[in-house]
Amino acid sequence: MNEVSLRHTAQLAEGELRRVRELLGGAFEGDFGDEDFEHALGGMHVLVHQGGELVAHGSVVQRRVLHRGRALRTGYVEAVAVRADRRRRGLGGVVMEAVEGVVERAYVLGALSASADGARLYAGRGWRVWGGEIGVLGPRGPERLPEEEGSTYVWTPPGGGVLLDPTAGPLSFDWREGDVL
Repeated sequence: MNEVSLRHTAQLAEGELRRVRELLGGAFEGDFGDEDFEHALGGMHVLVHQGGELVAHGSVVQRRVLHRGRALRTGYVEAVAVRADRRRRGLGGVVMEAVEGVVERAYVLGALSASADGARLYAGRGWRVWGGEIGVLGPRGPERLPEEEGSTYVWTPPGGGVLLDPTAGPLSFDWREGDVL
């Protein structure tokens, strides 16, 4: 049985954060660095436990995305992971359902950068690849990020959100250290 909880980073004890970090390190097979973990902090965390063990995680942090002259309050999805021995059992969907609830209640837009492994999950839930340019408002001004095009997904909450037009310019994300997206 899944025990799903939704908590802000500030509500997680040090031991819980350590267990999240361990889950992410294992799920991403060591390819999840300290900057990646930093990006997952400061927002809401979805924690899925089975039998008292943490088996899945995802977080939503606020970012600003510039599109058509507007800075959109965006729920950026980070660190979605399922423990290797619990994959293909619907836990990614459990995490994303809770993540989408956060986005729907608090943001005008959801966004994420998908790995090849995660892309099917997001597409199957109605997230769509952004068809236009992707950029960042970097320290030296606006920069295009062509390597992020084709793997950046957006989701507009049902009955709300914002209309996006990929032909009307890029999505430009706010700057952060490490991988920008």
